[in-house]
Amino acid sequence: MQTATPVRRKVTRPRADAQRNRERILAAAQEMFVEHGPEVPLDEVARRAGVGNATVYRNFPDRDALVREVVCSVMDRMARAAEVALAQRGDAFEALERFVHAAADERISALCPMVSATFDQHHPDLEAARNRVEGLVGEIMGRAMATGQLRGDVGVGDLMVAVAQLSRPPAGTKCLRGDRFTHRHLQLFLDGLRAPARTTLPGTAITVEDLRRPCEQS
Repeated sequence: MQTATPVRRKVTRPRADAQRNRERILAAAQEMFVEHGPEVPLDEVARRAGVGNATVYRNFPDRDALVREVVCSVMDRMARAAEVALAQRGDAFEALERFVHAAADERISALCPMVSATFDQHHPDLEAARNRVEGLVGEIMGRAMATGQLRGDVGVGDLMVAVAQLSRPPAGTKCLRGDRFTHRHLQLFLDGLRAPARTTLPGTAITVEDLRRPCEQS
């Protein structure tokens, strides 16, 4: 009696050219969302990415799917920047500084409003990416506080609000000339985070839960 030959399941992986097309679409979409806002025609995204309209819709069936993936990809890169900062030994406050400047380069001030305006804030992909970033940022800040370098009256929400407000103009303003001032102003903010604090901040440290609370509950 012959032993049956086990059937090997074929694993399907995206072709290299298909993956490159997807990455080009995401990069083009991020640029155009920053420049014009999330309502930019998807045909224009396809044109800038150098792909056909069908390729865009094959990867992203609708605008919400594309915007969500752009935001998640930005958060993934921010998470990697945080992991790099945590992995490097040395000054804990310098690690915080490296992360903040890397986060600003992702233009999160333009992309964050899209989370509430364009698609479901509670989509599992978005929540997973957001929780990962928030946890890592909390770890970076906690390490700097433990060494006595970061003032103790600030929270993750304080940091993320400041980075968003100082990093880039809102989406669609068509004025990116302030980019050359970004890292200068962020460094001024970071210097204000150093301990010992020279002033007492009004209110209490802002948490990520505070940022998610609806305006009518504030």
